[in-house]
Amino acid sequence: MLSVKMLKPYYVKEEDKYIRVVLAYQYFSLLMEDEVYHFLPLEAREIRINRKTQTIENQDAVFVFQKGKQYNRITLADLMKVKDFQQHLTTILSPYIIMNESEEKTDNIDHVIIELERSNLLRLIDRALDEKNPTNFQLYTTKLNEM
Repeated sequence: MLSVKMLKPYYVKEEDKYIRVVLAYQYFSLLMEDEVYHFLPLEAREIRINRKTQTIENQDAVFVFQKGKQYNRITLADLMKVKDFQQHLTTILSPYIIMNESEEKTDNIDHVIIELERSNLLRLIDRALDEKNPTNFQLYTTKLNEM
């Protein structure tokens, strides 16, 4: 039976495309067959999550765990099958994923506002044409071209 005893990131690094969860020796340990194995950063040291798709990209990464003179190598794909590991990882990533969603919502709101302003200017241009008002027509077309 495999379970997570402790999983805390050494640090979490946010980049444009990825969120990187970097792991260190004293912050990651597993219980394997009722014995505690500690993470050693010999091979893989991080979990890389794609910000856009929110999927783990380096599932083939191999993590090494040690107890005394015994070493166990476990791929990230195998760790993902452990329910405890998924829960810990979700807790670690939750502030970064929420922030990403709020940024997307802000972008969508900004886009809607710009489209509403553009539609309003088009209506004002139509009104200036109907009223045969060249001053307003010139003003509104200039603003529309500046957008």
